[in-house]
Amino acid sequence: MATMESLIGLVNRIQRACTVLGDHGGGDGMSLWEALPSVAVVGGQSSGKSSVLESVVGRDFLPRGSGIVTRRPLVLQLHKTDRGQSEYAEFLHAPKRKFTDFASVRKEISDETDRITGKSKQISNIPIHLSIYSPNVVNLTLIDLPGLTKVAVEGQPETIVEDIENMVRSYVEKPNCIILAISPANQDIATSDAIKLAREVDPSGDRTFGVLTKLDLMDKGTNALDVLEGRSYRLQHPWVGIVNRSQADINKNVDMIAARRKEIEYFETSPEYGHLASKMGSEYLAKLLSQHLETVIRQRIPSIIALINKTIDELNAELDRIGRPIAVDSGAQLYTILELCRAFDRVFKEHLDGGRPGGDRIYGVFDHQLPAALKKLPLDRHLSLKNVQKVVSEADGYQPHLIAPEQGYRRLIDGSINYFKGPAEASVDAVHLVLKELVRKSIVATEELKRFPSLQADIANAANEALERFREESRRTVLRLVDMESSYLTVEFFRKLHLEPEKGPNANPNVPNADRYSDNHFRRIGSNVSAYIGMVCDTLKNTIPKAVVYCQVREAKRALLNNFYAQVGRREKEQLGAMLDEDPALMEKRIAIAKRLELYKSARDEIDAVAWK
Repeated sequence: MATMESLIGLVNRIQRACTVLGDHGGGDGMSLWEALPSVAVVGGQSSGKSSVLESVVGRDFLPRGSGIVTRRPLVLQLHKTDRGQSEYAEFLHAPKRKFTDFASVRKEISDETDRITGKSKQISNIPIHLSIYSPNVVNLTLIDLPGLTKVAVEGQPETIVEDIENMVRSYVEKPNCIILAISPANQDIATSDAIKLAREVDPSGDRTFGVLTKLDLMDKGTNALDVLEGRSYRLQHPWVGIVNRSQADINKNVDMIAARRKEIEYFETSPEYGHLASKMGSEYLAKLLSQHLETVIRQRIPSIIALINKTIDELNAELDRIGRPIAVDSGAQLYTILELCRAFDRVFKEHLDGGRPGGDRIYGVFDHQLPAALKKLPLDRHLSLKNVQKVVSEADGYQPHLIAPEQGYRRLIDGSINYFKGPAEASVDAVHLVLKELVRKSIVATEELKRFPSLQADIANAANEALERFREESRRTVLRLVDMESSYLTVEFFRKLHLEPEKGPNANPNVPNADRYSDNHFRRIGSNVSAYIGMVCDTLKNTIPKAVVYCQVREAKRALLNNFYAQVGRREKEQLGAMLDEDPALMEKRIAIAKRLELYKSARDEIDAVAWK
C-alpha cells in the first residue's frame, strides 16, 4: 500500500492544481477539491487558533492583530524533509520564490490577503496556498479558516458574522472534511463557537477532533479534565490539550522549538494532566492528525476515483457538445467548413420534409393564402354589365362587330387574367419568407455551428442570396404561366358556348340583330368570360404551386449552398481560418474544460500509481 507521505503528498498536488483552475472548495456541490479529505481548523477569535498552527509548524509565521486577522482561507501544506535540510516556504501564487525568512512569509500572507480583499476588513473564500518544507513537521494539510465572531466591529460590514459562519460552514459540512475544533480552556466549553458549529454539521462526532488551548491560563484550583477525558462533551476521537506560547514569550521571540519543549515539560510535570502527557501537546496533535488524514484518504480513494471517472465522462461529453479544437491546416479547415455546411443542410431539409416544424407553412400558402387571394380579385367589377358594354364598344371601334365581339372578348379575358399576377407573385414572396425563416431556424438548430458565429453569418448570407435567385426565377416562371393563359385561349370552351342555346327568362332565339346590343347580350358576354376565367383560375390554382415548388423549394433542397461551396474552395488558409473564428467566450470555456479534463486524468493516473504501491 502507499505510504503516508505519498498519499498526503498526492492530495496536496491535486489540491494545488484544483486551486489554479478556480476549484478551491467552499462552494456548492462536490468538486474534486471537495472530494479530497482535508483538515479544517475552526475556532472563535482569540481561541488560540493561530498559536496552535504555529506550534504544529514550529515557526512563527502567521499575521497577528486584533479583530479578524485571517480573512481568506489559508491552505497550509506541510512537507517533512530529511533532518539537516534547511526550512523554506512557497506560495502557489509565487511559485518561483522560496521564503527562508518566516517574517517575510507573514508579510506575504498579509499582502496577498489585501490583494483580494483590499485594506478593508472584508473576507474572501479564495484561498492562499502555502507549502512549508521542514524536518520539524509531519506530512499534513490544514485549512485555516477565519475566526468565528459574534459582533461586527468598526469597519466591518453588518453581515460579517453571518458571512464568516457561512464560509466556515461551507467547508466543514462536507463529508470528507476533518474538523479541528479549537476552544479555549478558560471559557465554558458549552459556549465554544467551534464545538457549537461542529455539533451541527457532525452530530455523531466522527469527523471532529477537539483541541483545548490555554490550559495554563485557567483559574487556580480548576482544570479541564472533564473536557479532556470526554465527560463534558464526548467525541469519537480524543481531545488534545495545547499550551501556547505566552504573550511574553511572543514578545521575546521565544523559539517555537523551545516552546514545544516547554509545553511537553508542562504536561509531564502537571499534577492534573501528567497521566495524559503522552497524548497532549502540539507534536502529538500533528502526528494524530497526519495518521488520521492518511487513513481517511486511503478509505476515500474508491469514491474519489469514481467521482473522477464520472467527471471525466461529463467533461468529454461537454467537449463533444461544444466541439473539439479545429486543426490549423487549410485542408482540415476546408473539410470542417464543408461538414458544418452539410450539417446545416440536413437540418434545413428536415424542416422542409416534415422531420422538423416549418415546412407545412409552405403548403399553407398554397392551400389557404393563394385561394383566398384569388377569391378577392375584383373580377365582378371588371365583368359588370357597364364595364363589359364599355370594353366591347371600345374594342369594336367605328365598325361594330358583325357576329360575335371577339376583340371585346379578348380584351375582357386579358384584363381578367392580368389580375392573377398579383396572387401569383404574392405566393412566390410568401414561400420566400418561409424559406428564409427556415434558414434562420436551421442555423440556430445546428449544434455544430453554434461555436462559429462568423461561419453562421457566412452561411446565412449565402443561403439568403441563393433564395433571392430562386425567388426571381420563380417570379418569372409564374408570370409566364399567367401570360400563357392570355397568349393562347382554349378554343373548345368558346365553341361549346356557341352551340349552347341562350338560357334565361328573356332568352329568344329569334332576336333580331339590333338586339345584339341589348343588356342581355352584354350580360351573356360577361357570363361567358366569367366562366372562362373560372376555368383559368382553377388551372393557375394548380400550376402556380407547382412552379413555386419547382423553382424555389426544390432548388433550395438541391442547391442552396452550391455557390458557397464553389467560393469556399477558392479561399486561402487565412480566409478559411477567419470563417472558423469562434466566439471568444466559447473558446475560453473549451480551454477551461480541457484544463479540467487534463487535471482529472492526471489525478486519476497519479492515484492509480500511488494508491497501490
